[in-house]
Amino acid sequence: MPAITEAHVTDSIADALQYVACYHPADFIAAMGEAYQREENPGARNAIGQILANSRMCALRHRPICQDTGIANVFLEIGVEARLDWKRPLQDIVDDAVRRAYLLDTNPLRASVVRNPLGPRENTRDNTPAMVQVEMVAGDRVGITVSAKGGGSENKTRFAVLNPSASVADWVVETVETLGAGWCPPGMLGIGVGGSVDKAMTMAKLSLNDPIDIFDLLARGPRDRAEELRLEIYERVNALGIGAQGLGGLTTVLDVKLRHFPTHAASLPVALIPNCAATRHVHFTLDGTGPATFDPPDLSLWPEDTLDTAAGSARRLDLDVLDAATLASLKPGETLLLSGTLYTGRDAAHKRMVETLDRGEVLPVDLKNRAIYYVGPVDPVGDEVIGPAGPTTSTRMDKFTRQVLAQTGLKVMIGKAERGPEAIAAIRDHGAVYMIAVGGAAFLVSKAIREAEPVAWQDLGMEAIYRLRVEDMPVTVAVDTLGNSIHETGPWAWRRVPVLT
Repeated sequence: MPAITEAHVTDSIADALQYVACYHPADFIAAMGEAYQREENPGARNAIGQILANSRMCALRHRPICQDTGIANVFLEIGVEARLDWKRPLQDIVDDAVRRAYLLDTNPLRASVVRNPLGPRENTRDNTPAMVQVEMVAGDRVGITVSAKGGGSENKTRFAVLNPSASVADWVVETVETLGAGWCPPGMLGIGVGGSVDKAMTMAKLSLNDPIDIFDLLARGPRDRAEELRLEIYERVNALGIGAQGLGGLTTVLDVKLRHFPTHAASLPVALIPNCAATRHVHFTLDGTGPATFDPPDLSLWPEDTLDTAAGSARRLDLDVLDAATLASLKPGETLLLSGTLYTGRDAAHKRMVETLDRGEVLPVDLKNRAIYYVGPVDPVGDEVIGPAGPTTSTRMDKFTRQVLAQTGLKVMIGKAERGPEAIAAIRDHGAVYMIAVGGAAFLVSKAIREAEPVAWQDLGMEAIYRLRVEDMPVTVAVDTLGNSIHETGPWAWRRVPVLT
């Protein structure tokens, strides 16, 4: 058998990272298509439709599904009899692949990794290092699974050591109910039960790469306790009514994946890791004959015309003429098409804004009666104005919201997921409005951006402040000037009693 070389590994992983950035797995497309057909809440159905349309556009144009192109997760199963022609540490070999993939000039991916988590958190600029997991297995080949995991869903990871007599299903369902919509449902739940803390987490992460088979499982029925748990959790989580983007609806999870391992008699470790609507992974095997190759999915896999036809009758809002009466007329759940001037600004920009205001200095941009979009886009290529530019999780800006609204006169904020009580109170007190764009539809959203100009703090990279000009950018009103939130009313309206087999 020929040797598996460093180049085989590097070339394969680099191509795999580019591949998963642009193509959803076929089983995920099918499951989303099924959810789109079944959904009865128009707002949630429209959100799923945007995700599917975005996915198809990215497949056609070979551009990233989401602006958060994720941390590279690489799982290697190395056969103990495999011939390996490696001279360097595996981490170095994998990082070379990540660097090549994320800096590819024809399709650059967003670098999101910061070097020192304790500060000052400088961006590594090439998305290295990768998160590498290695297992020695029987055989003479190397199996590799590559996935890209975004921060929105990763931040919703939870872990607990339960009493051995406790219900895993109860803990998972109760936990998911507290996660909000920052993980961009509908997506997947990965669960690891048993082992130790690290083992449970690894199993949960690995399970997210397993094939979607929940409908087959529903049809044939469970064969063991693990499958019984999967079905129970699937039914109970969807019965919560959270729905796509937290708007309320029938589908919150597309599948529940679970792996388990022997554990201490006194322990029941349980790890829960959600995967978002930008689920991205691929598996391949190296046998020494060369690097892996990846064929694009057939375009017939995607349902066509999933953009809600009702969008044609959506209310249009001019961002350059925002007055109190217009803002007060907006209602939670209402679909809008935005045109006009829109500024960008997310975590680092908000921190710097507040620091500037605290020093009594004037901000480099005038936000009075303006709108801000929580986004960190991918770099553009070719004739693009901007790369994929989907929203980031808005709750991270909550602690800045009251001061920014009070001292700048900002009136509209756009992001994804719910706002916390503190931010909602500030929105109400200042007559502002919060809107959401669809997480997982980054390329689709970017097509509404006609101009993009950096105007402040370019040293922040993708977190710099840009002035955008948008035309018919689709959003949903999430919190109105009275503090009413669709993320509270929507799920309650669609909550139901689960039907358990």
